Amino acid sequence: MSKTDDLIAKYADDLRDKCGVTPDMDLLTKVTKGCGPSIHNKDASCVSASDPQELATVKKNFLIGKLGLSDSSALDEAIDKVMDTYGRSNRNKYRAVVYYLLTVHFGKQAVYG
Repeated sequence: MSKTDDLIAKYADDLRDKCGVTPDMDLLTKVTKGCGPSIHNKDASCVSASDPQELATVKKNFLIGKLGLSDSSALDEAIDKVMDTYGRSNRNKYRAVVYYLLTVHFGKQAVYG
């Protein structure tokens, strides 16, 4: 298995165990690969739920930039809901898992079609 495959398996475990979600492995793989090399960097591979600047980056670069959504309070609400689903007390909230949950939340799986 490659390092990326190992990470995808770890992210799938997080989705099942911490989020109570059965992952679509094809979509999870595409979302993970879409994160690029950041998944291999300890700091960049995670999203800090307590850092407003980090959450603004998720909103701007992923929700608006990648998924093509319009800026609105619904985006902030979705990020907040995803952080609750992931569990605010979980120290490592992996970027690929957060992006996967946001993609599913907004029904934007076709972006990774």
